This record gives sequence, structure tokens and C-alpha cells, in this order.
Amino acid sequence: MTAQSASSADSTTAEVTPERARQALVELRTEIGKAVVGQDTAVTALVLALLCRGHVLLEGVPGTAKTLMVRALSMAMRLDTKRVQFTPDLMPGDVTGSLVYDAKTSEFEFRQGPVFTNILLADEINRTPPKTQAALLEAMEERQVTVDGTPRKLPSPFVVAATQNPIEYEGTYPLPEAQLDRFLLKVTLDIPPRDAEIAVLARHARGFDPRDLVAAGLRPVAGPEDLLAGQAAVRRVAVRDDVLAYVVDLCRATRQSPSLQLGVSPRGATALLAVARAWAWLSGRDYVIPDDVKAMARPCLRHRVQIRPEAELEGVTADAVLESVLATVPVPR
Repeated sequence: MTAQSASSADSTTAEVTPERARQALVELRTEIGKAVVGQDTAVTALVLALLCRGHVLLEGVPGTAKTLMVRALSMAMRLDTKRVQFTPDLMPGDVTGSLVYDAKTSEFEFRQGPVFTNILLADEINRTPPKTQAALLEAMEERQVTVDGTPRKLPSPFVVAATQNPIEYEGTYPLPEAQLDRFLLKVTLDIPPRDAEIAVLARHARGFDPRDLVAAGLRPVAGPEDLLAGQAAVRRVAVRDDVLAYVVDLCRATRQSPSLQLGVSPRGATALLAVARAWAWLSGRDYVIPDDVKAMARPCLRHRVQIRPEAELEGVTADAVLESVLATVPVPR
């Protein structure tokens, strides 16, 4: 999104009602469905991340439409997107940008990297060394990058949609807990059901070209002004004291689980609250109910806990531990 379009979004935000913004973002999910089949959970996670100014970690095998999903989202929202293929030899400057010498002026000028966009698709983020991961960490947390000691602001909105392959370990650099904690949501992209896979093939048989989304009928249905109005509305969503306590009790219960060596941090609790409010608003309510918290607990917390090695050998998973926590912590009435 250019500076001019950002200014236009700011000037029209006051004209966009919360209900209009909600309808646009709900329609957004339907519009993306014209290009992507069977990944509704991941699409919803990306919309929630935009509302909460957060980031999403997409875990799935290659070929599950991760890139197509991000491209479709950016087109349907009139946002810029760029993709970076993370590799072992990728340097921080390849992501953030670097100073380039201009022989005509005899001066160094800053050349922006792909991180200067609205939606950054960080493909196979766990294949790049920690030094490059750290450069992306500043962008995710501070919405800026520092090159040669000078901080440079990133566009708004800015969301990282990072992918990683769950079955390949050779040549990878597992994300440190500090960086995992910066992701608002972690979504597992499974192979779609048989009916959905048949629908994908039927589209291709009719001539669908994933490189030509316009021909597929995809059109912009929401814009930055809808997103800004939605973000403001989410901040006004009410939360009762007993629901706040429920969020805290869920997170504290993970720290006491015998299967975990690392439970959910206070930052994780604030993230769960934020995404529960966004989900409540997207569902048509201006208040949070316990079911909102329960619905968001697994995608929001699964990457913030660490299984004990002995429990992992027994097949215990983060989702199984969270399921147990959800079943044992009393739910407010």
C-alpha cells in the first residue's frame, strides 16, 4: 500500500462503520475461497492476524496453497505482498535491504528489501540461520528494521505469514522460543479432505490458473479502511472480569502441566485475549464469551509451550495438552 493509499485509508476510516467493516472482512474469506479450497482455518487466521496486528506461522507440507492463499488475500484487500524463500545462505540484508553505493552521487543510498510490504510471505523460515531470523524478529516486534544504525519504519499494515515444513529436519534451524512467541497464531495446514481435493482438480480441469487470479474471478472486496475500522472496533469489544480470569487460569495451568517444560508466558495470555476479542467481533458480537477463548486457545497457544522430551517420546502433543487443560479449567458461567 502506497503512502497515498494509506492517507486515503485514514481519511475514509471515519466513514466506515464497524458493521460495514465486519461484512467486508467476512466477505473477504468467501472471496479467497474462489482461489483456495479447504483451508478456511488458515484464511480465518490471516484475517484475525490483520485485525490484531499480529503474525501467523503456517505449518504444512509443500503444495497446500500457502503462497496462493497469501496472494489471494492481498489482492482481495488491495494490499502489497512479497515472498522470500528462506535458505541457509540468506543474509539479513536480503530481507531488510541494504546500503548501495551510487557512483553518480558518490553516496550510499538505502535500497529497500522485500520486508517493506504489507504481507510478507516468509517461506520455510526455519531454513535460514539465526542471524537472519533475528533481523526478521525486529520487523515483527517493532515494525521497523535497522540498517547501518538507522531505524526505518515498515508500511502499515504489516503482517508476516511464515511457513515451515513439519517433516523435514535436515538443514533446518528451529525457531527459538523468543521468535515463536512473536507469532500470534500457529495453524497446521493439513491435506484437504477428498471432496475438497476433487474440487481443486475440477477447477484446474476448467482452466483455473493460480497465477491469474483476475481470470479466476477474484476481486477486491475489502480495503485498508475496513481493516482500520475493524481494528478500532476490536479494541472496543468488552471482556468480563471472569473471562479475563479464565484466560489467565488457562495459561497458568499450562505452566503446571507435568507434560510441559515450558508453559504459556504472560505475553501468550495477552495474545489469547486479543485474538478472542477479534474472533468475537468477527462473529458479530461486541463482547467476549468463554467459547471465544476456547476456540482460539489451540492456534494461539500451541507454539508457546514446550513438551518434555520424555512426554514427546510417548507421543504427547501440544494440542493434546491444551485439550486437557481446556477440559480441566473451570469455565465461567
